[in-house]
Amino acid sequence: MTHACPEYLALSRRGFLRVAGSTAALAAAASAPAWLPRVALAKDYRSGQRDVLVSVFLRGASDGLSMCVPWGESAYYAARPTLAVPRADSTDPNRAIDLDGFFGFPQALAPLIPAYQDGNLLVVHATGSTDPSRSHFDAQRYMEVGKANDATLGTGWLGRHLQTTSPMLPGSTLRGVGIATGLQKTLVGGPQTLPIPNLDTFGLTGSAGSRSDRLVAIGNLYDLVPDPLNATAQNTIDTMALLDQIDFVNYLPQSGAVYPTNSTGIAFRSAAALVRAQVGVEAIAIDVSGWDTHAAQGSTTGFLNGLMNSLALSLAAFHRDLFSTTTPSVSVVVGSEFGRQLVENGTQGTDHGHGNCMFVMGHQIDGGRVLRNWPGLATNQLFEGRDLEVTIDYRDILAEIVQTRLGNANLPAIFPGYTPTFRGVTL
Repeated sequence: MTHACPEYLALSRRGFLRVAGSTAALAAAASAPAWLPRVALAKDYRSGQRDVLVSVFLRGASDGLSMCVPWGESAYYAARPTLAVPRADSTDPNRAIDLDGFFGFPQALAPLIPAYQDGNLLVVHATGSTDPSRSHFDAQRYMEVGKANDATLGTGWLGRHLQTTSPMLPGSTLRGVGIATGLQKTLVGGPQTLPIPNLDTFGLTGSAGSRSDRLVAIGNLYDLVPDPLNATAQNTIDTMALLDQIDFVNYLPQSGAVYPTNSTGIAFRSAAALVRAQVGVEAIAIDVSGWDTHAAQGSTTGFLNGLMNSLALSLAAFHRDLFSTTTPSVSVVVGSEFGRQLVENGTQGTDHGHGNCMFVMGHQIDGGRVLRNWPGLATNQLFEGRDLEVTIDYRDILAEIVQTRLGNANLPAIFPGYTPTFRGVTL
């Protein structure tokens, strides 16, 4: 069954992110000077080092009212007679897992309970972009560039962070990675930043016996042309050499962590290997698609339940792998372009909404709680009479992490035209 709307399907078919990101990725890579040397693997990070940021985008508009259930709100159950996750104080086997007496996780997110109880996982509710758009295309773009209603801004908020701060590891060949075929808008503009769909196989195809000779030939060829092509080619060759030093296939997760073998699990496993390698990568973007659940949503069993569980298993493995041993400090932010409408539709799905929830996980995140300025779900409390209201701008969360955990106070450049309010998400 098709769950997504025509706009989301058309956006996916066109491969907008792949096409739009490819040119930007070349421009970003071109910022590396041709003389930049290859980077040796660092043995350890200095104390007080900035966090590595992992940005996870749930494309298609996730249903925050299923991912963090307001089980203490009677209006939620009145609006969703078949889709609501049962109350945490019920005897239903699919009942919500209580978090704080009002909110709860669906059973699909049970793998995240250890991270939540350890204080490493924060849920932010009634959050998102204040832009009222219900278009996937527009909402994703505005959220990724960090400014609503600005079609002229071509770089992403995370790319501008990398632009406005010095490399975490001096001389880094690779600072940002989008695990995708095309660079996510979030990272566009970042220096030494590339889209790499498979970190283990990034390199020249063809005969392995002639690979070295072909790399030398390509380097010599582009030495004859000026920048930006010269710098782009050299940075790409350097990145191939850098990633060759990391054995992604045989990466051994720590503390018994087991990643799912699907695309989401593989992306998180690759990200963990990259973080542990300590090669100077500061920002990693991961896309998880499929959240446009207009029909047969399946909040407790079915499609959405499986999608949530896959995400939870991947995040839980990442937490177990990187948070139980001494590793570089990491912050993970998980968000989506907008939420879903409160009232379920006639095909047992939910249509495009507004407010949503975010997950933030990190070594220095003040977690184990649901951060919110809860607006309520009564009709007169809803955005445009149908959606969860946004009471916490998503940029407040990102900006606090950028300044306090990534060490970059250039917030006016990263989030132009916006003055963030810090919400106490970091320790």
